[in-house]
Amino acid sequence: MKIEYNNLYTHFIFITLNRFPFIKEQNRIEKYITGIVNNNDSKLYAIYANPEHVHFIVSRFPKISEETLATIVAESSERFINENKLSAGRFSWQESAAAFSVSKSDVDRICKYILNQPKHHHKVSFTEEYESFIKFYQKTLQVKK
Repeated sequence: MKIEYNNLYTHFIFITLNRFPFIKEQNRIEKYITGIVNNNDSKLYAIYANPEHVHFIVSRFPKISEETLATIVAESSERFINENKLSAGRFSWQESAAAFSVSKSDVDRICKYILNQPKHHHKVSFTEEYESFIKFYQKTLQVKK
């Protein structure tokens, strides 16, 4: 069945390989990722590149899955970072990322959270933050054994 109208919001978290703080030129990387998302029939609402991870929230075209969009963003941004020598040594993302669905009513709250990353990480480490995300979102899944 064709879906004519939709609104699919996803909060992505990409982590650098081994959580090494590779990301130095935050603005260039954020702008590049924004362009990748926009060029794939999706819209980016907020992004923040921390030294070892990036948060961004998008509304995506329904014909593109979270995994497909994440792969496109990861491969393109890795190439961009390496070609432009924006990292000491060879840059790479971890092989997996996180993608959390967000309701329309929570988009503004998630945007503020993403844009407030520097202040947030003065209080909570990335490891603590990520573990709390996983615990919160995995509670909603019922895995059949």
